[in-house]
Amino acid sequence: MLQQDLLNDLTINFNKSLREIKILAIRYDKELLLYLLEESIYKDEFKSRFFIKINQNCIFKLDDFITFLNLNILDNSYTQYSNKIGLASKNKFLKASNEVVLNFAFKDGVIKGGQSKDEQKTQEIFFNEILARDEIDVLFDKKALQNFELIGENNNRGGQNSLENALKDKVNLLIKGNNLLALHSLKKLYANQVKLIYIDPPYNTGNDSFNYNDRFNHSTWLTFMKNRLEIAREFLRDDGSIYINIDYNEVHYLKVLMDEIFGRDNFITQIIWRMGFVSGYKTIANKYIRNYDCILFYSKQENNYLFNKRYIHNKDFAPILNKGEINNIFKNFKFDLNLQESFYNYVNHEMRNDKYAIEDTWNCNKWDKLNSVAIDNATSRLEETVVYHNDNFKGQKPEALLQRIIESSTNENDIVMDFFAGSGTTLAVAHKMKRRWIGIEQMDYIESITKERLKKVIEGEQGGISKVVNWSGGGSFVYAELMPLNAIYKEKIQNINDEKELENIYKDLESKAFLDYRVDLQEILKDRDFRDLAFDEKKQILKLILDSNMDYVLYGDIEDEDYAIDKDTIKLNKTFYGENNE
Repeated sequence: MLQQDLLNDLTINFNKSLREIKILAIRYDKELLLYLLEESIYKDEFKSRFFIKINQNCIFKLDDFITFLNLNILDNSYTQYSNKIGLASKNKFLKASNEVVLNFAFKDGVIKGGQSKDEQKTQEIFFNEILARDEIDVLFDKKALQNFELIGENNNRGGQNSLENALKDKVNLLIKGNNLLALHSLKKLYANQVKLIYIDPPYNTGNDSFNYNDRFNHSTWLTFMKNRLEIAREFLRDDGSIYINIDYNEVHYLKVLMDEIFGRDNFITQIIWRMGFVSGYKTIANKYIRNYDCILFYSKQENNYLFNKRYIHNKDFAPILNKGEINNIFKNFKFDLNLQESFYNYVNHEMRNDKYAIEDTWNCNKWDKLNSVAIDNATSRLEETVVYHNDNFKGQKPEALLQRIIESSTNENDIVMDFFAGSGTTLAVAHKMKRRWIGIEQMDYIESITKERLKKVIEGEQGGISKVVNWSGGGSFVYAELMPLNAIYKEKIQNINDEKELENIYKDLESKAFLDYRVDLQEILKDRDFRDLAFDEKKQILKLILDSNMDYVLYGDIEDEDYAIDKDTIKLNKTFYGENNE
């Protein structure tokens, strides 16, 4: 009971809430420190636990004191707020400046978005950045990386030295890990350097091609996007642009959110991309059949963005009539079959203009052919697919779609970023078009799909836009992973089948992992003893008490002996973050 006695002493006799006491402690409030050392009836206990004596001076152990308070400050936990996230009854209000902005519950919160496996549907953890500012500061600290790998033409020259040189030179970068945390880890390295961001985020429908956690409730999805778009803006150059691919479910709210973050005056246009012909189960729906995506296009600064005006040239016009159709016409009407080639050229090219300016509706007219990979026949774009689970995986976005965006808003050697990298289409196209790129993906398929696809690009695969841009292979990229911390223990606990091993893991957790004070164990146990629980119940509770917001090792802790990180990995991390660049 001593823990509770100490807390009662602080709150009652010091006449402050635990939260107020925490703020005073962070400020090293003189009155609080004197109370802990001299006035409390528990002063001896406070002195031994929260002070260290050096040369007759008492030094306050702030971190220990804050941890002591945090174990009991449950009113700022996500459990209190998680069920209260939702749109206010009035979704929009007018500021004095007449701007329309979104007004949704706890919009200043943080949604980490923790899914990493296809079959996993995580319960998203919510932080409110006003009530838990210190937690978010830790959450957004730089993270350590592991499993560095240089892939490409330089990977056999000099071994470790080549990898270090690639990190110093900021070559193309593919990172596995939570995209919000990875972005915060990268921001000082790449702030104001990215020319183009293209993202294809979860649509909040539950029906994305990849099994991402795409079932957020509405306001939670907006918070999830707000967290990422705010940090994304910091990466863009002053003349940079961002394109966001989205469908009708959230595009209107996303537009208002983008107006808030990037500024209404920086909205360039909305592109409508018709995905192709309609077929299959969609055609039986008792409504107009959806057959398009929206692409929101914003600049970072008004009237200061690159735009290379593009045209569809005559040689690239989609045929009005293909050769098979022409052959059938000629046979039916008994025309001279020797004239088929001339007729084909006349109908499809000679009777049409030299070029057609690209408008803001794509794949919507006779000049333009930009079907999605998913809708097109699989055999027509086989090189754009990769083998996944013994099948050819087909993403929805064709390389030609990304080519159009990248060539319009970047030049060679500019940096392109995609932090919802998926199967890697953006990165593959950027590579073929001689742009530098940064990709982030937290799903485990980054290793079996994304990385493997980019290897094929470097080897010179001839799918997608390769022939159009004369791609023959080359280049390199660095692959790395955010270094897991609590995530490792969660997997160990999941796979363990022995009581003794479970007990050993629990002892290990006390020193090497971060426990979640948000979890009220007393409420969960309900007067039961942990040792008396069934084995599976123990496993569930141990996973529950691990703080999901400390899933990765902090870069600042990389030399902590408890983590036993090898010297080469430490050195590569320091090189990556610019500490070994002499």
